[in-house]
Amino acid sequence: MLKIRLQRIGKRGQAYFKVVVTEHTKKPKGKYLELLGSYDPHKNKMNVDAEKVKHWLSQGAKMSETVNNLLVGRGVVEGDKVKVWKPKNRRSAERPTADAEIKKNQETQKQEKPQIPAAEIDKKEIKTDEPEVETPKEEVKEEKKEEVVPAVAETQVAI
Repeated sequence: MLKIRLQRIGKRGQAYFKVVVTEHTKKPKGKYLELLGSYDPHKNKMNVDAEKVKHWLSQGAKMSETVNNLLVGRGVVEGDKVKVWKPKNRRSAERPTADAEIKKNQETQKQEKPQIPAAEIDKKEIKTDEPEVETPKEEVKEEKKEEVVPAVAETQVAI
C-alpha cells in the first residue's frame, strides 16, 4: 500500500520535512517513489504540488494522519482533520491515591484472614498450612569477655 508521508531531514533541533510517496513497509528515511514537496514547521511553510498529490490519491495512495491534517488545513485536499495523538490525562480516575490503595489492601487482608476472638484460640489448636520442620539447634558458644575498666584517678582541684 502506498503512503504519502513526511520524511524528516535537517539537523537536530532544526527539523525540515519532505512530503514523499513511498511504500508503507519502507523505512522512514528509505527510498521513495516521488517527491511531492516540503514542509518547514519553524516557518509553518509548505510547498506541495497539489496535482501530484491528487494524482497519487486517485491511484490509491493513503495519507498519513499528519500529512492529511497539513493538506486539509492548507486547502490542498478536502476532508476532515484526523486526531493524531491523545493528550495525557494527568488527573486519571483509574489511578487510585495512596490512601485508597492502603484501604483496599487492608480490606483484602481482612477478607483473607477471618478474625477470631482471642478467647476461642488455643495455642495447641493452631495449625498452619506448612508442615513443621525440625531444625537442628546449634550450640551457641558464648565467650565471656571480661570488662576492663581503667582506673580513673579522681583528682580534686582546690581553688
